[in-house]
Amino acid sequence: MLIYLRLFKESFAFALNALRNNKLRTFLSLLGITVGIFSIIAVLAAVDSLKQNITDLLSGLDNRTIYVTSFSFRPTEVPRWQWQNFPQPKYDEFDNLSKNLPDVDAIAYAFSDTRETVKYQDKTLENIPIQAVTEGIYRVNDFIVERGRFFTEGEAVSGAPIIVLGYDSAENLFGSADPIGKQIRVYGRKLTVVGVLKKYGSSIFGNPDEKGLVPINFVRRFRSENSNFIRALIVIKPEKEADLEAFKELLRQKLRNMRGIKAGEIDTFFISELSGMTNAIDQIFGILNTVGWAISGFSLLVGGFGIANIMFVSVKERTNLIGIQKSLGAKNKFILFQFLFEAIILALVGGVVGLILVWIITLIASTFTGTFEFVLSFGNMILGFTLSTIIGLAAGILPALSASRLDPVDAIRTGM
Repeated sequence: MLIYLRLFKESFAFALNALRNNKLRTFLSLLGITVGIFSIIAVLAAVDSLKQNITDLLSGLDNRTIYVTSFSFRPTEVPRWQWQNFPQPKYDEFDNLSKNLPDVDAIAYAFSDTRETVKYQDKTLENIPIQAVTEGIYRVNDFIVERGRFFTEGEAVSGAPIIVLGYDSAENLFGSADPIGKQIRVYGRKLTVVGVLKKYGSSIFGNPDEKGLVPINFVRRFRSENSNFIRALIVIKPEKEADLEAFKELLRQKLRNMRGIKAGEIDTFFISELSGMTNAIDQIFGILNTVGWAISGFSLLVGGFGIANIMFVSVKERTNLIGIQKSLGAKNKFILFQFLFEAIILALVGGVVGLILVWIITLIASTFTGTFEFVLSFGNMILGFTLSTIIGLAAGILPALSASRLDPVDAIRTGM
């Protein structure tokens, strides 16, 4: 055992000395593998960060939440031209379901965001996402109001001219002043601020801190769910004890009855679960990871070939030295380990540099984006070291074998 440890130590020292004596060659070898490791770990870190931020965003929602829409969140067998003609969910359908659908914990009707201009005195905010909703959205999405309150069912039904603002919009409009009770102009109409949501942070789904929420019946006075510019949806949160499949089937039957859909005719709506959307998101990220591996794999391949090529040159340059070492009693395994360690060290150092670059970029990106956190996981770091070692082994094995099999006499003659 001591012999092998000594062999390992001497081979390792010899490899380090060879790398120090050929700085330009070492740098070029490091560059290739650094780019390869950087590419693949950067892609994986970006995908992981995006997935983590989406997971955090959805964590406040019940995984059993159901959406009734005229479009599908996932691939569907219904042709695009057909579902594009499906009618939008109607407020009357929502009203019917809210009164007659059992086992409902919370239900809401909502329009998709529209970009509006918001004014308060001499301050103007452009392109602010404003969403028309019923009061049930407060319980479905587990909103937290930091100041003031959310609007009530009576205010939502009557279409009261009020609004709940996101944290940033309230701060941009009013600064340190209390926004509750102040009147602002949205849609060219006066609305009274009754509440401000807590700060949530931005995501790929938008920034809830910028948006405003208004009673849907206020907006329905001048905008219809039949508009081509608005997507309407019904959001339902079943009770925890409810059988989800039975609940969805009952919901489906009620919607078919309300729309007069006959037996044998397809549904003119889609019923989607939040869990189904999260599964679809997982599939998308799986594809992104695969594509990232494929693209970055080319960089790793180039880095591996670069190390192998330089190792073959190194073997040729040191042929005379190899012959002298063998004539003095060096065994084949010593020569083999000597060059193999040199390749592995090159790959590991390149991998470490690549990981450091990714780490620096994640810190900078997280600082500049503020609420979006980039993550370099411990698993990805281990993956980087593992890949570096494998590449070093793969790239160095052939040059190392060729060096270890040299005949000492021929090697000395070749170097003369």
